[in-house]
Amino acid sequence: MTDSATAVAEQEEAEFIYPVTVEDAGVATKKVTVTIPADRITTSIDSQFKDLRSSAALPGFRAGRVPKKLIEKKFTKDVRDQVTQTLLRESYQQAVEKNKLQVLGEPSFENEEGIKLPESGDLSYTFSVEVQPDFELPSLESISIKKPKIEVKDEHVAQALANLREQQGTLLPVEDRGIQAGDLVQADVHVKLGDEVVLHQHDHQFKVADTSLLGLKLDGVVAALEGAKIDETKSLKVTAPETHPTEKLRNQEVEVTFKIKDIRQLELAEINEEFLTQLGFKDEAELNDALREEMNARVKNDVQNAMRDQVAKALLEATTFELPEKLSKNQEARIVQRRAMDLIQRGVPEEQIRGNLEMLKGGATEEATRELKLFFILGKIAESMDVEVTNGELNGNIAAIAEQRGLRPEKLKQQMQQEGTLSNLYLRLRELKAIDKILEKAQIEEVEPEALKA
Repeated sequence: MTDSATAVAEQEEAEFIYPVTVEDAGVATKKVTVTIPADRITTSIDSQFKDLRSSAALPGFRAGRVPKKLIEKKFTKDVRDQVTQTLLRESYQQAVEKNKLQVLGEPSFENEEGIKLPESGDLSYTFSVEVQPDFELPSLESISIKKPKIEVKDEHVAQALANLREQQGTLLPVEDRGIQAGDLVQADVHVKLGDEVVLHQHDHQFKVADTSLLGLKLDGVVAALEGAKIDETKSLKVTAPETHPTEKLRNQEVEVTFKIKDIRQLELAEINEEFLTQLGFKDEAELNDALREEMNARVKNDVQNAMRDQVAKALLEATTFELPEKLSKNQEARIVQRRAMDLIQRGVPEEQIRGNLEMLKGGATEEATRELKLFFILGKIAESMDVEVTNGELNGNIAAIAEQRGLRPEKLKQQMQQEGTLSNLYLRLRELKAIDKILEKAQIEEVEPEALKA
């Protein structure tokens, strides 16, 4: 065969089109049936045997001289298995690409074990895939945003200094008195509905102040624990909110018991020459200037995030579509897993996390739905606006994260590549850039922070 004839044959081979039918099979789900014609199967098998005959070497025969029947007898199963995998992979990829299916996750094959080459005739197989939802984007020109007006004042800087003294302070054991407001307490906490312990959290550390725990607002906990000593048990009755993750507790009065295991008081760090030197400042005025600068940067970031949240909320309210079921369930599971990982990183024992699995699941379905919808909306917006993230922007964010974690940027980037989280960071930065582009065109009204709560 001449070179031109070979090229034509290769082109014809590359352009072989498999018969495919695509049907709707539910929310953002397609049912795809692919047929591999009998002549395609025969041609592929013959081609595989031809390659084998030119290279196979069996005892007593030179390579390329093994009789055809002997090769077929010895290699038929291997050839048919190889051809099956090749044709399935090739036809599946073509079905997806030619029909422009934006596949999410893995396909689900009908009778997967039964997909084998027939002795004669065509091979047909069917699979279902979840695909990216189809929806129309809302108008991005008329979004109204409230920009909180926040000014860093002297009292804010004073509070930041007080917080710094707490962070640099020393925790001292309490042995000669009971619990006082502001103490750091370690206790086994149980939530009881009648005589049944529904939730528990062992070795929980918390500051004695009105706070929330296990989905409960613990108003009055300061008075309930005041004066308690190690090994004593104190209790507090509260009403669980109607939105509590554990259904049986909703709107029910429950008893929260605290078995005290340790009490410590915080001794604030003194602002003296040693304190300032350790932090790298020559005097208190320079420290205050640095705190003010840091707070201004934080306020700027908080304001930007508050406006971004409003854009996200507006997009979700203005865009309606349903999500594929399997993807939603997987995302829900990832959110629960992420919450558990956050607790592990904070030092919460795994046994304690498993004991409060219902708390981790609380609201995960709603959060998963919101995150997924926003992911698809912002992805479509970023594509329509040609939003991309440069290598410089990506590396800059990696460097900032690395500094927080005490790692070298190149080490963190390598770790993220291995874990598969680098692409997630890219997508998140792309989403934020898309939101910021929307903010450039939004109608922005500067308001007092209280107006955002209205």
